Amino acid sequence: MDKILSMLGLAAKAGRASSGEFSVEKSITEGKAFLVIVAEDASDNTKKLFTNKCIHYNVPMIFYATKNELGHCIGKQFRSSVAVTDAGIANAIKKLLKDKTDMK
Repeated sequence: MDKILSMLGLAAKAGRASSGEFSVEKSITEGKAFLVIVAEDASDNTKKLFTNKCIHYNVPMIFYATKNELGHCIGKQFRSSVAVTDAGIANAIKKLLKDKTDMK
């Protein structure tokens, strides 16, 4: 498991992540989400929904990993979306993503 998914797992264990379409959408609209991660293999409708919500509420969003990988790292079967509700963890994940893209 890579560092980003490990950080997501830590967020979930600390109670600082919500998963599933309804919970993630609620976190966004209530201003609790600092980062939204949508699985790369999520449906087009799911991708569009969260892209539009995140733009409207000014929440950073990334497409990362598969539904199985996202679910596994937070102790669930599979999840298309996860919201990180802790600013520190969200910033750490964004820094890991930036470092990863700088390497390519």
